[in-house]
Amino acid sequence: MSFFSVLFALLIEQLKPLRGGNVVHDSLVAWVRWTGRNFDAGKDVHAWVVWCITVIVPALLTWGVHALVAHFSVLAALAWNVAVLYLTLGFRQFSHYFTDIRDALERGDEATARRLLAEWRHLDASDLPRREILRHVIEHSLLAAHRHVFGVFFWFVLLATLGLGPAGAVFYRMAEFSSRYWAYRSRTIGVPSNARLMELAQQLFGWLDHVPARLTAFGFAVVGNFEEAVDSWRRHSELWRYANDGIILAAAAGAVGVRLGGSSAPGVTPDRTKTFEAGAAAQAGDAEGSTSGMPPELGHLRSIVGLVWRSVVLWMLLLALLSLANLIG
Repeated sequence: MSFFSVLFALLIEQLKPLRGGNVVHDSLVAWVRWTGRNFDAGKDVHAWVVWCITVIVPALLTWGVHALVAHFSVLAALAWNVAVLYLTLGFRQFSHYFTDIRDALERGDEATARRLLAEWRHLDASDLPRREILRHVIEHSLLAAHRHVFGVFFWFVLLATLGLGPAGAVFYRMAEFSSRYWAYRSRTIGVPSNARLMELAQQLFGWLDHVPARLTAFGFAVVGNFEEAVDSWRRHSELWRYANDGIILAAAAGAVGVRLGGSSAPGVTPDRTKTFEAGAAAQAGDAEGSTSGMPPELGHLRSIVGLVWRSVVLWMLLLALLSLANLIG
């Protein structure tokens, strides 16, 4: 059932994408804000309470609905899986920005590309040169693909195998969203209501994303230039502040032969540097703290799209083989 759930969800999402600013997103923001307002009294222990209610309760409710409908009909359970995955997994929740920026750069309209990038990632892109725009787009798109597709895929399959239905997809997405939301509040109002809450949300998501990030990087290596991807993973993953991000970006850079990383360009706000600033000293031969490869060009955007889709096919084939083996066994 897991294979068909993911397949149908991806197909439906391609035909009818879920755009930003929808009622589901607004409800999600309201839920996270409500849990923080009602259960956070500023102490360290309250950070755990808020996180558990924010992340685990929706996952348990999702599992409860799955168990209920599965009791009456397998098809109803499949439909519930597809519905949940449609809301949590897919490219079209972010790919329209990627496509619009690529189209603007193909027209030579760098001003529009900068505006779209700033709107997407909430950073100051007004002074970015063309290659920096491309580098930002590639890096953010790779991480978005991981968090919207591969990470959700891993946790869905893992918990579905344990009989928890689509609870894993909700669990991962809620953990990812809460880690971003409390960091966003910190930047917006200066100091979060509970600094421990922001730290805990980011730390727990880092743990939950540890294995999925490495599987994503491995998938990029398999469907790309394997030797270069593994070498870049080994040599350059520490160029980024966060280990999981660094592994994904370094492997992808080696897989397609593009130069990523480097010191932040002028005009980039702290939003971007908190995610991508170098977390380790540049190694010999990496004076600017970037990976090996060619400087980002427009053609690399197409290479990145191909890399991601080939990786999706790889994991879908593996899931299909596992499902077939389970049926035969």
